[in-house]
Amino acid sequence: MMKKLTVLMLCLFFVHSLSAQDQQAIRITNQTTQKEFLIKENKRILVETTDGEKYSGRFSISNNTLIIDNKTLDIADIQYLKRNTLLTSTLTTGLLVYGGAITAGFGAIIGVFGNPAGFFLFIPAAGMIYAGIKSPNFHKKYKTEKDWTFETETLSQ
Repeated sequence: MMKKLTVLMLCLFFVHSLSAQDQQAIRITNQTTQKEFLIKENKRILVETTDGEKYSGRFSISNNTLIIDNKTLDIADIQYLKRNTLLTSTLTTGLLVYGGAITAGFGAIIGVFGNPAGFFLFIPAAGMIYAGIKSPNFHKKYKTEKDWTFETETLSQ
């Protein structure tokens, strides 16, 4: 009995040591107000580099570089960084596109069967659909020109 318990404890310790790896994160610090934010690895972000190229997706960190969609970006080349959560972008896109489609449908119904002024509902409907397609992101941009600095950090668990 004692032998089985010892083997079980050793196996559990081994499995725990394999799964307890350090996690990487990006520390975002404002130099004037000393506010700090931490974005852990594998979260969805939107990054623009000094070249003007935009990258979006889940990121990983390796040797002071970000890897987004198999593209390697140096942390010093980041112009701005922004969270890009899937839930927020899906909800806003869905609400705006479907709301615009419903508004356009009501405008058509009112215009055909009632008052021709109902066709004016196509104007806000088109705006809502366009805004939904452009997928607005309401998260804060952390720009380097506004004294935000980016650095990688290893979090121990």
